Amino acid sequence: MRTLCASTLIGEFFIIGFAGLVAMKDPDLSMGTVWTVCGIGMVLSVLLCGMITRPGGVQLGWALQIALIASGFIVPAMFFLGLCFAALWGVSVHFGRKIDEAKARFAAQQDGVGADPA
Repeated sequence: MRTLCASTLIGEFFIIGFAGLVAMKDPDLSMGTVWTVCGIGMVLSVLLCGMITRPGGVQLGWALQIALIASGFIVPAMFFLGLCFAALWGVSVHFGRKIDEAKARFAAQQDGVGADPA
């Protein structure tokens, strides 16, 4: 699960940065505000890569997805991109767990095959 989710989060890192570049064009927003908010989002996406397997890591990832969708109120294209990444996040979590379960079953089978019956 860690690899799939981390890949999604790294993609979001870049999307948040690009959204910051677009948001800078808004005359109502100061550059400091834009980069503070985007910087926090970018740092959070990188930190979450290491927290995926910890308790609450997946839930924090969902919170980031919600924030990404909500950023569409500033940069309208983020509604679409946020929904795409939320779907990608859900798929990564779902199939990542299935892969982890399959790896655990395979490891258990290998342990059973190599066991000495005597």
